[in-house]
Amino acid sequence: MPIVNKLGVRGQRIAWGIVLILMSLAPLVSTEFRLSLLAKFLAMAILAIGLDLIWGYGGVLSLGHGVFFGLGAYAMAMYLKLQASGASLPDFMVWNSVEKLPWFWEPFRSFPIAMLLGILLPALLAFLLGFFTFKNRIAGVYFTILTQALVMIVVTLFVGKQEWTGGTNGLTGYNHIFGMQLHHPTTTIMLYYVTLVVLVLAYILCRRIVRSRFGQVLEAARDGENRVRFLGYDPAWYKTLAFTLSGALAGLAGMLYVLQVGIISPSMMGIVPSIEMVLWVALGGRGTLIGAVIGAVILNAAKTGISEAYPEGWLFVMGGLFVAIVLFMPRGLVGVYHNLSRWWRRKGGARDAKSVVEAERATS
Repeated sequence: MPIVNKLGVRGQRIAWGIVLILMSLAPLVSTEFRLSLLAKFLAMAILAIGLDLIWGYGGVLSLGHGVFFGLGAYAMAMYLKLQASGASLPDFMVWNSVEKLPWFWEPFRSFPIAMLLGILLPALLAFLLGFFTFKNRIAGVYFTILTQALVMIVVTLFVGKQEWTGGTNGLTGYNHIFGMQLHHPTTTIMLYYVTLVVLVLAYILCRRIVRSRFGQVLEAARDGENRVRFLGYDPAWYKTLAFTLSGALAGLAGMLYVLQVGIISPSMMGIVPSIEMVLWVALGGRGTLIGAVIGAVILNAAKTGISEAYPEGWLFVMGGLFVAIVLFMPRGLVGVYHNLSRWWRRKGGARDAKSVVEAERATS
């Protein structure tokens, strides 16, 4: 059996290596539009990995990751908008009779600062929310409700401050970065590879974390927080740090998303997108990391395909999927794969045992 398990792990590594090679060759066979879509799906997968870290391994369900995603996306969009506007004010500010660029927009003239803030702002917000809730032992459905309330507050703020954020229209109207057109074929390929590399690095980072002592304590706190506290660990800090990293990854995904799509609005950081993010992880299999990637890519591809054919049909499909996953696939696609693999190994072991018995009977 250990040999079978070892071969199984080796086979999985080979399979994922082949998948990575195929992903690297995608620009050679995909159109510019489909390649941009795939890069958008990979950006979403980065967010899904972070969400799986806090939900799958920490047992904390967040319905507010749309906020962290949106903060990162707005940070990059603000830089792009300022670059497109040049010395003048952004167009929506002119329409709203703003005479001077707000002070908090000034740092976003620099790409390194905008990129840093796109990671730090969602990470800081996640840290503050996690610190005050986990320290007060607020968990379960109460924490989930708090994250939903955070989404409503932030979305209302971004919609209401139209002169600063563009309101319901969001930020759009930018086409260049570093002097290159965002939708030029060369730029599209470059951004695709950047997103793919970031996804691989995010997966490796989170994989190392969950296999470390930190990850073991995080999982133990998920399964028995009081026991972990009795052993001398403070579960609140572990959950807070995991939630902070999850928020940072969501912000990073938002920045890459804006570069692919060219727009960000409050509707993209609302409650419905946040629920969809949870569905990605649930479909792929929470507590696996790779399942989060699979779920994010499959569901976003399905959403695009179904929306193209039936614009109103996606919401029904999403609701049906959520019910089906809860009832029939609680461990997601990865869980189904593991169950089938376990069944196949048991069947193979029984077959081998039967062969041994028959051989002994023949020689006796």
